[in-house]
Amino acid sequence: MDLVTIDDIREAAERIKGIAVRTPLLRMGESWLKPESLQPVGSFKIRGAYNALAVLRPSGVVTHSSGNHGQALACAAAEFGVPCTVVVPEGTPAVKKAAIEGWGAEVVVVPPDQREVMAERLAAERGLTLVPPYDHRAIIAGQGTIGLEIVDALPDVEVVLVPVSGGGLASGVAAAVKALRPDVRVYGVEPELAADAAESLAAGRVVTWETSRTFRTIADGLRVNRVSELTFAHLREHLEGIVTVSEDELRGAVRHLARTARLVTEPSGAAATAALLSGRVPAGRTVAVVSGGNVDPELFARIYA
Repeated sequence: MDLVTIDDIREAAERIKGIAVRTPLLRMGESWLKPESLQPVGSFKIRGAYNALAVLRPSGVVTHSSGNHGQALACAAAEFGVPCTVVVPEGTPAVKKAAIEGWGAEVVVVPPDQREVMAERLAAERGLTLVPPYDHRAIIAGQGTIGLEIVDALPDVEVVLVPVSGGGLASGVAAAVKALRPDVRVYGVEPELAADAAESLAAGRVVTWETSRTFRTIADGLRVNRVSELTFAHLREHLEGIVTVSEDELRGAVRHLARTARLVTEPSGAAATAALLSGRVPAGRTVAVVSGGNVDPELFARIYA
């Protein structure tokens, strides 16, 4: 399979200049955080979404999303002046739906297992370009710009921890880091209750979990029930492995980030930090990617209390 290259990622970095923030590395004890929650749309997703639109130049777009990719695509579509429709599952936090609509996009709510089907239907009916949340080379390349920034800011980094949902973020970051520093160990992180990617790597093939299983986790941004063949190929090629974390560890990481790093994050965004705090990651000069901060205020209040 044709994997994303370091040249693809460098080209993406040029395209997203002035749109995505070059987030800093923040020291946390003996490790560092890469706070993508500080992006204009509250997550790393703007990198891939904007890069995809810059490559595709569509006249209108549609996607399916748990919320963050939808908001990022809506923002990018507004920049390019094209209409955007986002299909989200029932149960998507109101704060994420409102943010998508705030960028001028249409939100369509469907049962969780109907997201992709509805997005494909709308693409066909309305003549829109489907921009998936992770299963696209331009998306992976855009997310990979995080890896470029990590190595540039901390050349002697030894371990990188990245949340895994559909696998686009981990694929891009790992591709960039491994191209620049092959000795760096890159680990994906998943909730125990949505560990389809970990099972896929163990099985040597893409394994699908039922939506009813993945929707048990508090990490709504990591509830995708399978990686794609494209992202699986990247994960298998570049990752050392996948660490899984419990729901209590996710809650603890959200509290820890708020109290020690002054970062408001959603459970999905805190997954890599949860793995770091768990002690199950090999020691080293470690960077944990904080992928997003679009948390439901009521949920955050319950976790933080």
